[in-house]
Amino acid sequence: MSKSFDKFQKRRLRSSYFSVVISISLVLFMVGILGLVLLKSTNVANHFKEKAAMTLFLKDNVSKKNIDNLRASLLKEKFVKEIVFISKEEAAKFYSKDLGEDFIAFLGTNPLKNGIDIYLKAEYVTPEKMTEIEKEFKKNAFVFEVSYDKPLITFLTKNIQTISFWLLVVSAFFSLISILLINSSLRLAVYSKRFNIKTMQMVGATKGFIRKPFIIQGIKLGMIGSIIALIGLAAVIYYTNKHIPALQLVNNYALLSELFGGVLIIAFLITWLSTYFATQRYLNLQTDELYY
Repeated sequence: MSKSFDKFQKRRLRSSYFSVVISISLVLFMVGILGLVLLKSTNVANHFKEKAAMTLFLKDNVSKKNIDNLRASLLKEKFVKEIVFISKEEAAKFYSKDLGEDFIAFLGTNPLKNGIDIYLKAEYVTPEKMTEIEKEFKKNAFVFEVSYDKPLITFLTKNIQTISFWLLVVSAFFSLISILLINSSLRLAVYSKRFNIKTMQMVGATKGFIRKPFIIQGIKLGMIGSIIALIGLAAVIYYTNKHIPALQLVNNYALLSELFGGVLIIAFLITWLSTYFATQRYLNLQTDELYY
């Protein structure tokens, strides 16, 4: 009879651990998917920001040497990602192609200016910062005019901020749900051993000694669940990259490191804290309270 009961308890314990691992892996998988969307949306937003150019039109009397010096000084600026020089002759070719006729032959002269397209780093592509940069460039003796699409920058900044805000709200909500679900699963696993906890406490074991194996077991379950979640996440990333290669998910090692590392850290922290507080609760209960 005793052996049958022991076997039943072991099966029950294994079933409990299995359900905990599955719960953790499913929750972490969803958190990983959400994290991927959040991280990739930031990269996409930065990509669009860095495609917005600010053009410096130069005065006609600026020499080639001065232009080269200006280009060299621009490359040293902290806000500059890339610069492209477009001569007035190149600009004339572009305009003639767009118009479908040679406007220089009609006018008799080239009215266009030499220009430098400046592509800023994403963090500087905001209406406020670009206005400050524009003011500084206008003070330059070589610059005739500064031009960029102000309505586009305002529209881009406003929409990115709105999307980022709601993504953060959704991320916070699902993170809370994940914490609650994992916490509940681990509390149930600890609940099944509440009498063992109280027995060990009654024979003189310290709280730290009792708590340690539960925390180690909880972290092990969390790591197993996170590995399963990461395998599922890797499969989704591979499948998505195969069908939408433009997202460049597989080759983005920095993003994948942040994502996988984040999932592992979340799994470790949540399982450690949840197991700690779950065991603490039963350590503080009186014997007669264990039946409720």
